[in-house]
Amino acid sequence: MPRTRKAALVGALLIPVVAGGFFLQARAPREGATLLDQVMSLVSERYVDTLPQSDVYEKAASGLVKELNDPYSELLTPKDLKQFNSRTGGRYGGLGMLIQEDPTTHQISVATVYPNTPAEAGGVREGDRIVRVGTVSTQGWNLNQVSDSLTGDVGTKVKVTFARPGVASPIDANFTRAEIHIPAVPYTLAFGNKIGYVPLQVFNENAADNVREAVKQFESQGARGLIIDMRGDPGGILDQSLEIANMFLNPGQEILSVRGREGPIEDYKGRVSPIAPTIPVVILTDDRTASASEIVTGALQDHDRALVVGQTSFGKGLVQGVYPLDGGYALKLTTGKWFTPSGRSIQRPRKFVNGQFVEDTPDTTETNATKKSRPAYKSDGGRVVYGGGGITPDVIVQDDTLTTAEQQFTKAVAPKGQDFFTVLTDLSMELAKTAQPNFTVTPGWNNEFYTRLQSKGISVDRKTYDGASRYVNRLLEQRVAHYVAGDSLAKRRDLPYDAPLRRAIDLLDKAGSQRQLFTLAGETLAASPTPAGPAAKKP
Repeated sequence: MPRTRKAALVGALLIPVVAGGFFLQARAPREGATLLDQVMSLVSERYVDTLPQSDVYEKAASGLVKELNDPYSELLTPKDLKQFNSRTGGRYGGLGMLIQEDPTTHQISVATVYPNTPAEAGGVREGDRIVRVGTVSTQGWNLNQVSDSLTGDVGTKVKVTFARPGVASPIDANFTRAEIHIPAVPYTLAFGNKIGYVPLQVFNENAADNVREAVKQFESQGARGLIIDMRGDPGGILDQSLEIANMFLNPGQEILSVRGREGPIEDYKGRVSPIAPTIPVVILTDDRTASASEIVTGALQDHDRALVVGQTSFGKGLVQGVYPLDGGYALKLTTGKWFTPSGRSIQRPRKFVNGQFVEDTPDTTETNATKKSRPAYKSDGGRVVYGGGGITPDVIVQDDTLTTAEQQFTKAVAPKGQDFFTVLTDLSMELAKTAQPNFTVTPGWNNEFYTRLQSKGISVDRKTYDGASRYVNRLLEQRVAHYVAGDSLAKRRDLPYDAPLRRAIDLLDKAGSQRQLFTLAGETLAASPTPAGPAAKKP
């Protein structure tokens, strides 16, 4: 009897605890909503400056998203959404030029003028500074503000005033905005023994079509290998990455899987027959290769369909959804993580510091030896592939670095960097008028560049300048080649300075198949490939 009464008493004591738990859970949302309402009311009624009610709500929503501390989630205003759509859509109503902001002076200048655009027709030159749009000065504007003012509906007009170094008076130009098509693959080249080179710059809505056209063209010409250069490619549309991966993978082969907070795992697999099932492939990556670029790279690496060369990629293993909101707003929200076919998450943790997201634990320069400390997984053919953030190349090749003398030169001209590149651009355009595609940078060009730098007030002693002659000649060769025949010639002329690309060409020149390519790179494939999956856990 006493034992029974004690049990009953304990049970009775548990009831208020459980009930209290439910009470707290029910009250917490009400308290949170009350807090938000109170703060918004006080800001609306008592803040020293009057704020429109719509602004109060926007700031509250924006603050909530910002406090997620997720670099990829953001509240898009109507203007932001317009820019987002133009970047991912591959076309927009604008002038056809890429603009950039000087990190020191914050002046906005033209970095690239796209061919067959209003900007090209209007005589805009790389290096021109944008000083007014319409009648409004751009003084104090950031890059997004200038970009927003230049883009608009197709057929609308805009007046832009440029400042061109060496030209005393501002240059006024009137433009009619046109639909601008941004190529995902701006050009293609053939290197070595029929090695096709495909630079993939972005995963916009043109990406798969551009890559497909390039691959078919090279195959029709009897190419023995392909190099897909995704260095600097920030990614973009998921569907485009699936299409491009499927060009090299068979139906049913997994490309990636996505896992959200709840619900089933989503698997994305090849759906159609590949257009290039056997041609040897090398993918080039660096620390700016991100998102959709990493999806393609990870899938082809795990299925032993491509050898990856270069540096470890950025590490964006998250998936975002874009949700339309009232008033033309949209919420870009991280909703899941994606994994390569072998089960790797390539997400590299980052945090918000001084207005920028930086890695929690930044990597030092990775080598083929140090990468072995990463979590190990297995490809279909039993090769070890690595997780732990980003896609680690099978063959790590660092970029060519500047010598000590060249670094001293770049530091000397850095305070007047804008003027330096203006002098370079002006001289290169002049030289290109008479230069042939097979031109050679002469000592006379080098001397003239030095003279013009001095005249512009860029004081560099001759010894420092001569010590950086290789670097100076490279800049002149690149820029002159660009104006002589475009980016394709510039890339071809830059090959002696591009170590990862040279290594890729060398490997493909010697390989007759994908298996031979792996063997040449020191990678061993099993005789009978097995499905990709994690390697045995390391002790």
